[in-house]
Amino acid sequence: MADPSSYRPKPGEIPDSPGVYKFRDEHRRVIYVGKAKNLRQRVANYFQDLANLHPRTRTMVTTAASVEWTVVSTEVEALQLEYSWIKEFDPRFNVKYRDDKSYPYLAVTLNEEFPRVQVMRGAKKKGVRYFGPYGHAWAIRETVDLMLRVFPVRTCSAGVFKNAERTGRPCLLGYIGKCSAPCVGRVTPEEHRELAEDFCAFMAGRTGTYIRRLEKDMAQAAEEMEYERAARLRDDAGALKRAMEKSAVVLADATDADLIAVAEDELEAALQIFHVRGGRVRGQRGWVTDKVEAVDTSGLVEHALQQLYGEERGDAVPKEVLVPALPEDPDAVSQWLTDRRGSQVSLRIPQRGDKKDLMATVQRNAQQALGLHKTKRASDLTTRSRALEEIAEALGLDAAPLRVECYDISHLQGDDVVASMVVFEDGLARKSEYRRFQIKGFEGQDDVRSMHEVIGRRFKRYLQEKERTGEGDEQPASDAPATEAAPPAAGPVPGSPETAEGPPAAGPAPGSPETAEGPSDVGPVPGVPEAAGGPGALEGPAAPAGLTAPTAPTAPTAPEGPAATGPVPAPPLAPASPDDVAGPREEDGRPKRFAYPPQLVVVDGGQPQVAAAQRALDELGIHDIAVCGLAKRLEEVWLPDDDDPVVLPRSSEGLYLLQRIRDEAHRFAITYQRAKRAKRIRSSPLDDVSGLGETRKQALIKHFGSVKKLRQATIDQICEVPGIGRRTAESVAAALAATAPAAPAVNTATGEIIEEDDGDSS
Repeated sequence: MADPSSYRPKPGEIPDSPGVYKFRDEHRRVIYVGKAKNLRQRVANYFQDLANLHPRTRTMVTTAASVEWTVVSTEVEALQLEYSWIKEFDPRFNVKYRDDKSYPYLAVTLNEEFPRVQVMRGAKKKGVRYFGPYGHAWAIRETVDLMLRVFPVRTCSAGVFKNAERTGRPCLLGYIGKCSAPCVGRVTPEEHRELAEDFCAFMAGRTGTYIRRLEKDMAQAAEEMEYERAARLRDDAGALKRAMEKSAVVLADATDADLIAVAEDELEAALQIFHVRGGRVRGQRGWVTDKVEAVDTSGLVEHALQQLYGEERGDAVPKEVLVPALPEDPDAVSQWLTDRRGSQVSLRIPQRGDKKDLMATVQRNAQQALGLHKTKRASDLTTRSRALEEIAEALGLDAAPLRVECYDISHLQGDDVVASMVVFEDGLARKSEYRRFQIKGFEGQDDVRSMHEVIGRRFKRYLQEKERTGEGDEQPASDAPATEAAPPAAGPVPGSPETAEGPPAAGPAPGSPETAEGPSDVGPVPGVPEAAGGPGALEGPAAPAGLTAPTAPTAPTAPEGPAATGPVPAPPLAPASPDDVAGPREEDGRPKRFAYPPQLVVVDGGQPQVAAAQRALDELGIHDIAVCGLAKRLEEVWLPDDDDPVVLPRSSEGLYLLQRIRDEAHRFAITYQRAKRAKRIRSSPLDDVSGLGETRKQALIKHFGSVKKLRQATIDQICEVPGIGRRTAESVAAALAATAPAAPAVNTATGEIIEEDDGDSS
């Protein structure tokens, strides 16, 4: 436990300007971010007598080892920078709202030539119009089914759409009048986009115009004695009215507002939000958070506003935000919201009338959500604490292992050998810390040797991080011949996985890592950074100069730059991009690969694997990390240098937790191994052609129809493909000639010759 006086800034060092400050721990990890109108007054409050501090604040300042600050021009800039740093560094002592579920949205993909209506979850994408969130996906589908009578917008996937284009036949919805069938040319792209925009306008609350227009057309058709058309228009108007009835009318027609309510106790807080558009409740969502910092209701509201609107622009930010308590600086927060919307945003507490009544309803929802959450979690907290204590007692540890890492090896008969590392903190999975490895130091099947290599590589990197930050005197060992796996950048946007409520992905994306939302039984999805050393590691962007941030005495010295009390570059005010977050950083506190040691290392296996892991640690001079192994056959716990295993009772919570950790490591490893194998199987001879990218591969296959026909083509014929020069054509011809099959394949069951038809090169 650090003494705050050891890193307290000297008198006069802290400016009295607006700014943002951050506390770092001994590992240089940012553990708390805050903002202030007057940095000198705010930061000084943390260094008073510990007895006068709130217990949570006292824990934070004794965990920290240094404090830094950045001066900004205005309070609005401070608000934006605070949000950016909280999102970037994920400090453990800041309030972070976590969705208690993944909410589905009704989305219209206006960024496509033929916009599509569909259900979407997770992070929002540019060019897509969202409505919601909704409590259940089926509620969206019911609404869409009603509205397709009037707005027959495309709802099919890209594969179904392309197949209909190729065959010239629409899908079932096209035949029954619930799709305008742009795939077969029944409507032009402009007409279909107009339908999609009308659909969006109706969902945005402009409902009266369309219903009145349908009723007028119905009356006109009846006068002209076109009774069938009049009946159809009558049914269309009825469908729109039924869709409207699914959203309760709560406020005046022109009201666009978000109502936020907070229910809290000493330890936790629940937040509920009602999204009102056009006077109707269009969506609702809830968050629950641990109060890891000393914060009141106004502080909780401010954190909620930052996380709710930090990534939003335009109409996604409503004209009016109703809250139970105003933030500390309501003018700055209101100006920040106005900047994000592009027009005036009102931030206030409802005092009377329908809005106050609706706020009371939102408040009751928040109280019920907090009660339900505490009921669910009470036993869970007790169980996890007991499990960690049982593990510590069984293994003879001095304290409960708050961070546990587990390793597993996976392969298929010695091919595609990979390893996984999963991390549990306080008994819960920390998926952002998961890592994965390729074993390249040797060929073949040797789980013991593989385990030794992986443990050695992981903790070599840990020692390197300590050496780099000046935390230890150990000299980093040389890298092993193998390298960690680097997942590709392609794939869904991180943060947008399917949850248990929605369908899983159709299959594992090769090389894609695990998500922080939850395990997937089908395959990995994006969200976990690649393991150290992968080719995807990035260097951070240059920061703009002109802001100051004195560093504490314990901060490492940069190669070139001012003294500890001088100006240092500040990060950009804009939120970090996904590319920025992906790479390691030297001194900015962002989570580094392998930077934090566990209290316990668990390996999937028995005595040989445990001995290999312990030997790897001994070779690196690491003696303060416990090692154990969990054997699958009898679920025995093995310790290094012990001839007999530790047998935990079958009813033990500690054994159950070890099993969960081991099974998660096994799942993560085998998922990665299967993805690598699938990628290898799907490889094409064109993959070996130097300088031939995916676009030109597809152009070749599209031109010739298959690799077989491409192999039969001459160099001159290959040169006819746009973008293919003679040198590339020669390389393609040489690569295909080298991989030509010696003889046709034969189906041994039927005796038939199997024609080569590998039309998809990817």
